[in-house]
Amino acid sequence: MGSTEEKQPAGKGRPTSRDVARLAGVSHTAVSFVFNGRAEGNLSPATQERIRQAAAQLGYRPDPVARGLRRRRTAVIGLVTDEIASSPFAGRLLRGAMETAWDSEHLVLTVDSGGDPAKEDAAVAELLDRRVDGIIYAAFSLRRVRVPEGLHRTHSVLANCVPEDDSLPAVIPAERAGGRTAARLLLEQGHRRIAHVGGLDDIASVERLRGFRDALRAEGITVPKEWVVRTGGEISGGHEGALRLLDGVPADRRPTGVFCYNDRVAAGVLHAATRLGLAVPEDLSVVGYDDQEHMAAHLSPPLTTVALPHRAMGEAATRLLLDAIDTGKTPPATVRRLACPVISRASVGPAPIR
Repeated sequence: MGSTEEKQPAGKGRPTSRDVARLAGVSHTAVSFVFNGRAEGNLSPATQERIRQAAAQLGYRPDPVARGLRRRRTAVIGLVTDEIASSPFAGRLLRGAMETAWDSEHLVLTVDSGGDPAKEDAAVAELLDRRVDGIIYAAFSLRRVRVPEGLHRTHSVLANCVPEDDSLPAVIPAERAGGRTAARLLLEQGHRRIAHVGGLDDIASVERLRGFRDALRAEGITVPKEWVVRTGGEISGGHEGALRLLDGVPADRRPTGVFCYNDRVAAGVLHAATRLGLAVPEDLSVVGYDDQEHMAAHLSPPLTTVALPHRAMGEAATRLLLDAIDTGKTPPATVRRLACPVISRASVGPAPIR
């Protein structure tokens, strides 16, 4: 056999499978077997390894376009979002989707519509024209959504939303279970006087509050109506709600624990507690929701919270889509709920003795 250098292709163009075959001393068909997943039973392990080493030496990668044409696939999936680009959680969901797709040799082509239905329809049409293998539609906040026109023409999965017509599979957070988890964090520390602050007119708010009530009801605790303070989802709402609950109220009549709709609301509650001279968690324990990046861990004290599984949603939706692409079967239009994990920090402590 000649030297390795003698077998390397001339020129600086992109190496081809025929170059790999020459360097490895095998047929072009053998190289195709290795990179099309047909080597087992056709080639010995030693031959397969020789081909892979030759490919690595040359820097060869299979042509995804040619391979896609043979398999009638493009190895690209689309990801259409509403307003997720402005969300502090967008990166987590996108990373989960992209890395899962990459592990299966797929790329993700992302389009953000800004919440414009016409742009969503156009985005789906453009992705279909580019012959993507499937599409994920992801929403900024958990809600029922209109399914963009054209989404039913390919394999499709929803993330962090559910379809109005229940026609497609969806992956969402287990919000009610998350509300139960938040309440139990306080119950396990001996708190029995627990309030809820914040909330919007959306599925997440309703489900979190239901879970919160579930957990307290299981312990025989009824939440006073005035201790469920619906003040929105921002820091100002948390501050306003906490003042309503705590300002001027004797210690033996105010809550010792507060479950907040989200971390921004919790930040407002912490600010109000400081203004009123209440120590957290010695006088008041506070639980947030979301584990908002660059915020929850940096509050004073750092916030104990229930995290939304954004990365896991991106991963699960992508796996579900890739399974449908591989099998050619449309998954059932069911809703998969992912657990919301606890992130324990310093804002929850034992109930004060009064």
